[in-house]
Amino acid sequence: MDKDYYKILGVDKNATKEDVKAAYKRLAKKYHPDVSSDADATEKFKEINEAAAVLGDDEKRAKYDQFGSTYEQFSGGRGFDFSDFGGFSGMFDFGDIFDQFFGSGVNSGRRRKARRGADLRYDLEITLEEAAEGVKKTIAIPRLERCDDCNGSGAKSDSDIVDCPNCNGTGIMRKTQRTPFGIFSTQSTCRKCHGEGRFAKEECKRCDGTGVVKNTRKIQVAIPAGAEEGTNLRVSGEGEAAEKSGETGDLFIVIHVKEHELFERQGDDIFVKVDIPFTTAALGGEVEVPTLSGKAKLKIAAGTQSGTVLKMHGLGISYLHGDGKGDELVKVEVEVPRKLTSKQRKILEDFEKESSKKGFLKSVFE
Repeated sequence: MDKDYYKILGVDKNATKEDVKAAYKRLAKKYHPDVSSDADATEKFKEINEAAAVLGDDEKRAKYDQFGSTYEQFSGGRGFDFSDFGGFSGMFDFGDIFDQFFGSGVNSGRRRKARRGADLRYDLEITLEEAAEGVKKTIAIPRLERCDDCNGSGAKSDSDIVDCPNCNGTGIMRKTQRTPFGIFSTQSTCRKCHGEGRFAKEECKRCDGTGVVKNTRKIQVAIPAGAEEGTNLRVSGEGEAAEKSGETGDLFIVIHVKEHELFERQGDDIFVKVDIPFTTAALGGEVEVPTLSGKAKLKIAAGTQSGTVLKMHGLGISYLHGDGKGDELVKVEVEVPRKLTSKQRKILEDFEKESSKKGFLKSVFE
């Protein structure tokens, strides 16, 4: 039966070789048996191969246009494969097509990009005071660093670095294989040079050819004011060095804030409980309260009730993003004396007699 190769590829009779190539790539990617779930994928894939093999070759296309697909050259009792492409085969980068199917990402003639060094994590504990105002800390980081003897090349000397003979310096090994669907060209990373295209004939003795050595480095890091539990700081280039002079990784510092014996952090505010004499609560006055930077005077209004929360502006945590500080929130607890002298008791009893609210002493002392 005569086949319409133009219809199979979805191109018109005036289509150029580039049009045919583009149509083939699109359909081959869609119907390749290894990637398509279509039940007829294998037959469709054979058809588009057959159509592209003919329409991509000037001589075969001319004969097809004149005699159709029943012409003996196309129906000699055998199937079509990529070897039938003739001059058309040069239009295809089979590695490129294979990459599109399987996402290998390896391009012909290109050395693999140098590996990047590992990122490192360091957990740093600081006090609430340090979190409030910011602090500089010196930390010790065990890591892989670039070998000074070979400057990270892994070779004993510069003259020992040569192009890999296995892949001719490309970092890629190609393999062409005939399958029932045609001839496929596959690519893989060169095992000898690990895709770098170059290797050392004689390795550096200090780093055993890796280009990196173990070391512990002390670095100073600035913790910003306002840092809180879980704050993550990135220090570029302070991670591990990569083998063979690749890009150095980064250091990530995770902040942990110690629990404070007095203060509780509430966002950018700090919260503290303070006991005050019941006479101060009743008559008013000033009390001394702790702050993150020392002590401060807090004014107590007459008649302040136990459990009242008073605010001291700007004595909290510095804002991490922006200017200013949070507040200090002081919860006052009225302190009642456990023992009274007879004179003190007489005064309070007289006070209760004069008070419109009876049971004052009982409510206060019990």
